[in-house]
Amino acid sequence: MKLPEELQFIENARKPQKTTTARLDGQVCVITGATSGVGYQAAKRIAQAGAHLVLVCRNIEKANIVKAEITNLFNTQVDIVQADFSKLDDVRNAAKQILNQFPVIKVLINNAGMHFTTRTLTADGFETAFEVNHLASFLFTRLLIDRMIESSPSRIIQVSSEGHRFGGLKLDDLTWEKRRYRGLQGYGASKTAQLLTVWELAERLNGSGVTINAVHPGEVATNIGMNNGLIYRLYQKYLLSFILKDPKISGEALYYFAAAPELSNTSGKFFNMTHVEKPAPHALDREMGKQIWDISEKLTGLTS
Repeated sequence: MKLPEELQFIENARKPQKTTTARLDGQVCVITGATSGVGYQAAKRIAQAGAHLVLVCRNIEKANIVKAEITNLFNTQVDIVQADFSKLDDVRNAAKQILNQFPVIKVLINNAGMHFTTRTLTADGFETAFEVNHLASFLFTRLLIDRMIESSPSRIIQVSSEGHRFGGLKLDDLTWEKRRYRGLQGYGASKTAQLLTVWELAERLNGSGVTINAVHPGEVATNIGMNNGLIYRLYQKYLLSFILKDPKISGEALYYFAAAPELSNTSGKFFNMTHVEKPAPHALDREMGKQIWDISEKLTGLTS
């Protein structure tokens, strides 16, 4: 019996995944959060296809180690841009550096993300998961978008999550001052905001030669959430790590979206790994999408 569309993610996780052998020789590919987990595996796989990597990372020491490893393995060019995505000024500076250095950008992978079990605020005054997972990537993409249009055909890949199904997005309480903070809902709120603005941006980019798609990278073991307390870290290290899959499968999936010729005109879709999937109903609310777009522009300073 076929599952309802909203539960198709259960079946999609078990399906064989699509692959490509297309090359990316010399193409500039910007990846955020590339020192571990999904971003790290994507960087290695895309480097294997000959791309020129621009790794946007918070920890410069870890980034240099990854750069040395990838350079030695694949003899491809790797540049590092340092930025902490919990600081919007860092996002602006990273985008400025990239625009000054690279006249062509073919692929942008927004991968940086965090999960928190307790409510915290950034120095900018936003709930941390919402700023890191949504506002930072929203601002970063908007600052680079004109260059990507000039570089078209080009592709934006938003690393999303089935975690959007937890919901939690309330436009009148983005900082969780009126509600008890729950980590899964906080994460779900940030990922819902991501998806809603993907649909909006896809519509605005129609005919530009730039595509944008959201991709759940699979149920894989990563370091996300390891910034939380001891109990959570032990739970993730000694229980979840034995249940979740190797993040190499995520790297292969993101490479598919970066390179596969058959995706050249695909935009505004949500994928579970490499299979199209229907998101939760609240993540398809286009009226809320227009509202969170306008709010995100204001919060990031793109509009007054």
